[in-house]
Amino acid sequence: MIKKINISEEVVARLVKSNKCVQGSLSFDRETGKITFKAYNRQYNSGEPREVTIKILEFGRIAESRQRIKVYESVPKKIGTQRICSILEREMKDAQTALIDLDIINN
Repeated sequence: MIKKINISEEVVARLVKSNKCVQGSLSFDRETGKITFKAYNRQYNSGEPREVTIKILEFGRIAESRQRIKVYESVPKKIGTQRICSILEREMKDAQTALIDLDIINN
């Protein structure tokens, strides 16, 4: 049995450029009545970490990426709004101290 498969020019260009294989999926197009190949558009990891953790906090962490300093916090709701606010203030002070320490070490 011979079946014709529609492959876009982009997929053929990727195949020629990489000289390897192109991952994707085959599907039946009801409008044209033909089998079409759709390539996956995956972004591969370059090997370097996207974020470096500066300090682990009690309820989160502070991390550094190429362009930003990020603070991640996760506090349980059941402890109440007042305690959540005090925890967030304390964690921000710890994060600020960690950033100042990092700046001192780097300079």
